[in-house]
Amino acid sequence: MRTALSATLVAGRKVPVGIIIFALAMGGFSIGTAEFAAMSLLPYYALNFGISEAEASHAISSYALGVVIGAPILAVLGAQMSKRILLVALMAFYAIANLAASVAPTYQLMIVARFFAGLPHGAYFGVAMLLAASLVPYEKRSFAISLVITGLTVATVVGVPAANLMGQTIGWRWGIAIVGALALLTAVLILSLAPQDKPNKAANPLSELSALKNRKVLLALLSGAVGFGGYFATYTYAASTLVEVTQMPERMVPLVFALMGIGMTLGTLVIGKLADKSLIGTGWTILGASFVLQLIYPSATGNIWSVVLVLFLIGAFSSFSTVMQTWLMNVAGDAQTLAAAMNHASFNMANALGPLFAGMALAAGWGLPSTGYVAAIMYAVGMVIFAIMIWDLKRDQA
Repeated sequence: MRTALSATLVAGRKVPVGIIIFALAMGGFSIGTAEFAAMSLLPYYALNFGISEAEASHAISSYALGVVIGAPILAVLGAQMSKRILLVALMAFYAIANLAASVAPTYQLMIVARFFAGLPHGAYFGVAMLLAASLVPYEKRSFAISLVITGLTVATVVGVPAANLMGQTIGWRWGIAIVGALALLTAVLILSLAPQDKPNKAANPLSELSALKNRKVLLALLSGAVGFGGYFATYTYAASTLVEVTQMPERMVPLVFALMGIGMTLGTLVIGKLADKSLIGTGWTILGASFVLQLIYPSATGNIWSVVLVLFLIGAFSSFSTVMQTWLMNVAGDAQTLAAAMNHASFNMANALGPLFAGMALAAGWGLPSTGYVAAIMYAVGMVIFAIMIWDLKRDQA
């Protein structure tokens, strides 16, 4: 039930809504650390297992595959469960899978553990956002959603550098094990703080599957997968660009990524507020600004100060998932859980598509700065899909 109160009853005691959302955001922090730290720890576990970095990157791909597969399956299976219990179960599973990855004796077993770790990712974010939105007034849903996502963005500023530092000092396994510990902490916090909602026995798992044939849902997911793929087209190769093109000292690169993470965090909070006022307008602002910034990026790579500023702004306009999550809540009907979970599956598809197309440009010899033009094209296509999505909705409402 949506409420304007700043606290809710949990086991007979009042718990501030902000504290509950903080617990949900902790899960985002754990997931964000696991997802992005795997990239920064890649050289260390590649060396440990005696494999090339190209082969070691399969640990990242296996996680993304787990997200895409796990999101719809777990959303459907958990449709009738209490949101609180489902979130606790998902985080407990996430903790076990990451701990298993941290102690895997062979690379093959690590790949399997990483796949299982990816399974709860989409479902957790989807259910956590639905729960957060249910705790605040209707007109503040986007901001509540943005607070949950902030857990992930803060991970890029704090969690990922910390995991990387562990990889450099006490070993990469500790960098992954800490994620398991954070996930266990999240499970305990949610169990203790989240409202004890009753299982929704009226929910029909089959009705959740209706999201997969809902044109409005599919257009939104496609817009996120293609449009936001532009972000990952530049992000994936930003470190190489900074070192090889901008000729920035390698020791400064983590600081740039931390600055990007700060931009993501601040931008997510602002976008959450703006989306509550104008969802469509905010969506256009994100896509349009990102398109322009990506066009500027190739020219900016020749100067340290200009490229840092552009990357900061790219991070600040990266929270398209906040807009898409609220949109999906508006159009998904009885398939709320699956649509919310698939939102994050679509952004993991973006994580695969962006580097793929950017890599094709590099293989063609266009050079690292060209990743900005690839990103701009992807954002442009995303804007076309976004326009079709809006036109489709308005046509049905006419």
